Amino acid sequence: MKNKATSTLSSKKRLAQIIGILKKHEINKGIDPVKFREILEDLGPTFVKIGQIMSARQDMFSQRYCKELIKLRDSVAPMDMETVIGVIEDEYGMKMDKVFQSFETTPLGSASIAQVHKAKLMNGKDIVVKIQRPHIYETMERDISLIRRAGNLLHLNDILGSVVDINIVLDEFWHTAKEEMDFLNEAQFAMRFESLNEDIRYISAPKVMIDASTSRVLVMEYIDGFEIDDFSLLENNGYDCKEIAVKLAENYIKQIVDDGFFHADPHPGNIRIRDGKIVWIDFGMMGVLSKQDKDLMKNAVIAIASNDTQKLVDVILTLGVHNGRIDHSLLYDDIETFMQKYLHLELQDIQLGDAVQEIFSVAHRYRISMPKGISMLARGLVTMESTMTLLDPSTNILEIAANHVSSHILKKIDFKKELSTSGKQVWDAANHSLRIPVQLSEVFSTIMKGRLKINLEIMDSTVPLTTVNHMVNKLTVGVVSAGLLMASSILCTTQMTPKIFGIPALGFIGYITAIGLGLWLLATVLLEKRKRK
Repeated sequence: MKNKATSTLSSKKRLAQIIGILKKHEINKGIDPVKFREILEDLGPTFVKIGQIMSARQDMFSQRYCKELIKLRDSVAPMDMETVIGVIEDEYGMKMDKVFQSFETTPLGSASIAQVHKAKLMNGKDIVVKIQRPHIYETMERDISLIRRAGNLLHLNDILGSVVDINIVLDEFWHTAKEEMDFLNEAQFAMRFESLNEDIRYISAPKVMIDASTSRVLVMEYIDGFEIDDFSLLENNGYDCKEIAVKLAENYIKQIVDDGFFHADPHPGNIRIRDGKIVWIDFGMMGVLSKQDKDLMKNAVIAIASNDTQKLVDVILTLGVHNGRIDHSLLYDDIETFMQKYLHLELQDIQLGDAVQEIFSVAHRYRISMPKGISMLARGLVTMESTMTLLDPSTNILEIAANHVSSHILKKIDFKKELSTSGKQVWDAANHSLRIPVQLSEVFSTIMKGRLKINLEIMDSTVPLTTVNHMVNKLTVGVVSAGLLMASSILCTTQMTPKIFGIPALGFIGYITAIGLGLWLLATVLLEKRKRK
């Protein structure tokens, strides 16, 4: 009973603290990217983590906010050794010196959910131990509940409605955080990554000591080697930075389009060079793509590389989730504008990460949200390109991606050559010609199923639907009137009885009906002209 009362009191204090911080920043007067970041920093670790997740979702939030939120960094005081020992002994049910031969007291890193220490197993093997902060699950769960209450009290959704839907953000964060707080998930990710890349001689990952790991303590092989951005040390030890950049990019594209399982945070701190291999570490953030998503990503690469606007629009609409009506004409125009920006650039001059972020900005404008794996991919590509730029600015990930995709889809075509300025028109013509029989087949199939839809672009996509209806109605009357005249004329060549004025009765009725419809149509047009005057 006492614990429950203490918890209630603690929650009330925390709620008052949250409201106080929001009022201090004058949240009721509006929001901007810098103010939003500062609020999250003041609110503490839970909200810093939320901001970090938001920074990767340019399909949900504007680019200005995402760029500002990238600046968020965990600034959490490290756990003291007494706390670390307590977590370890609770998890293993034995004294710490029975588990580890040695354990370094200074952490290698400390973040909002966990911190990492170097240690030795009893067999003398060097390892790293990731220890979860005690009660972090309960703390984050409480903070999320309290920010919802504070949001209702201060009407935050009314204030932030144009920037972010608080409830959507909190739901996504809590789902992600719960996965990240179970270290056995990260262990499975690491082992899956190792399995998918075991046949690649130049790629490696730390071994997971699964028998020594729990949901709150993760034990992995210690990776020494060289930092990937320590260029002088790499070159002094015989490594070629350009070769590393190319192999890193090739492997990352393979993770995306072949495996559908990729490292979502490929910054230099998560990559090492050891014994001639690129070693990936820290598998807390991994992106997962379905088979359909992988195929669509291949199509997106081809669309950007070949400047195919319609293909890219199709990819966005197929991938995205959207509520309400989308103005397809305006969406096409925006993507066309985006494409024109890259039309005269060679592949090696296009930054794929920036291009993907621009597409996400367009999607955000039309309230099209992307699946979690795709949004993580956008952030991952930007991070990967910045890492590659450090190694070798001349290596371009889109060029590598195009060649990789072409090796699977167009094995007999030199994709890079076909997409050059001189060969592009020939390639486009051949490509579209080959698609004509397939497209015709799809159209006939759709007609047979009664599902044919026709898109009409009527000068201005904002023309009211009633105006369109009037136009269609007049067009229909004109077609029916013409049809009746033709049918009646054919009937007049027959000897069908009975007859009226020497004309078959059905033909006579057809003529009269056609004339009546024609007069009505003429009167309607003249009346509308007079109204416009």
